[in-house]
Amino acid sequence: MGKKQKFYVVWKGKHPGIFETWDDCKAQIEGFKGAEYKSFATFKEAKKAFNSNYLEFKGKTKERPTLTPEELLKIGEPNMHSIAVDAASSGNPGVMEYQGVDTKTKKKLFKQGPFKEGTNNIGEFLALVHGLAFLKQHKSDRIIYSDSRIAIGWVHKKKCKTKLQPNANNKDVFDLIQRAEKWLKSNRFNTPIVKWETKAWGEIPADFGRK
Repeated sequence: MGKKQKFYVVWKGKHPGIFETWDDCKAQIEGFKGAEYKSFATFKEAKKAFNSNYLEFKGKTKERPTLTPEELLKIGEPNMHSIAVDAASSGNPGVMEYQGVDTKTKKKLFKQGPFKEGTNNIGEFLALVHGLAFLKQHKSDRIIYSDSRIAIGWVHKKKCKTKLQPNANNKDVFDLIQRAEKWLKSNRFNTPIVKWETKAWGEIPADFGRK
């Protein structure tokens, strides 16, 4: 699913401040011992936090909605005989990458990027097709999980319906899209593509952890 805009507060880092992308935030904290940082959903929240003490926010995460026992029973547990895929985009469009992991162990099976310009939906689409090709190549009967209904729909239609326009910065991404669409149209597969139920199971194991 498309990732919402986030704002990253760096209380202690190379250059403290509020940043609009994970890459900008990462540049301030990478290699900085004792870095203090956290993401927020709105600029207002980020500004308020920046003017406060990091300890007031350390370790606090947004809780998942509480489900009733009946809802949890209906959803069930995830199938660990599977792989999970996800993408991350710093901006929309922005620097994009994607990966696939073993659902149970979170062992990374493949990763592509970062690419200079893409969107989260494109990354989710490419991750799914890469995962399908990976499972077919290994003659695996595992299923594949994605938390993006949009990308799952694009795969079923064998078409990446992005609104992003091709340009010099994203040529490599559109080359991958063409290859992925060609693979979908020329290969038969029986791998079940299943929606990851984040509200019941938490973040998908392939998540990049940029919360």
